[in-house]
Amino acid sequence: MKTRVLTGIIAFLILIPFIVFSDTLLFPIGIATCALIAVWEALHCVGLHKNLWLLIPYGLVALAAPFSIRYLGPDETLMAAVAAVLLLLLYTYAVCVFARGKINIADACGGFATALYAIGGFCALIYLHDFHVGGRFLYLLAFIGAWITDIFAYFSGRLFGKHKLIPEISPKKTVEGSIGGMLFCVLAFLGFTYVYNTWLVGFLPEVTIPEMTTTLSYPLMAIVGFVVSIVSQIGDLSMSALKRHYGIKDFGKIFPGHGGMLDRFDSVLAVSITLACALGMLL
Repeated sequence: MKTRVLTGIIAFLILIPFIVFSDTLLFPIGIATCALIAVWEALHCVGLHKNLWLLIPYGLVALAAPFSIRYLGPDETLMAAVAAVLLLLLYTYAVCVFARGKINIADACGGFATALYAIGGFCALIYLHDFHVGGRFLYLLAFIGAWITDIFAYFSGRLFGKHKLIPEISPKKTVEGSIGGMLFCVLAFLGFTYVYNTWLVGFLPEVTIPEMTTTLSYPLMAIVGFVVSIVSQIGDLSMSALKRHYGIKDFGKIFPGHGGMLDRFDSVLAVSITLACALGMLL
């Protein structure tokens, strides 16, 4: 427990400069680094991390995607991203074919899907930051939603947990913990909304489009917080299911007490993708 807490504090301190300088080149560099590590973990999970025919192209996509989102823009990147995904999938099939049975195609597709999910989740943070009027603050909701849910689900489960949630995938998670995580996530989103509307909105550029607003709706953000908490737990359980299927405890060891990049950011990835899709439609 002490190792887990200490690692969490150190990781948060490392994260602070990337938050403070999120408008600079430092942010996509950090995102690209996280995505690259996550790609290696995804391939390591399925036993293909030593296959350079897969690792190198996947890694190049992980490095290029965050810079493409920021400096080319989402519209210019969208079609290129769709084409890249389809070509990379075809390339993955080709590697399996020419490996002459030495690569399990199901494992290769699993590694591809997990790597793509990680890259998309990390890139969604840049999209949230750069392409919404309040994005320089709203992208933090991906971390707030995921980590508040995780922390309070843990403590609620420890204090009140009696009914197992999905023991086949995660034996320690409880229904009571899940509800506690959702409740505190909603409260955290409401608290963020108050801070945002009261202070942070003053740091945003003036909105010139009449139908757009820089302030957040409390009822809407309560609903978003509730949905985000559910998505966060699904993201966590999904990666747990993947680890259980492949018989591994953690994706990596980069965060002592927590595991790898995919272990620490499993919920953040799910939440960032959901928020990136939702905020453009709701706000």
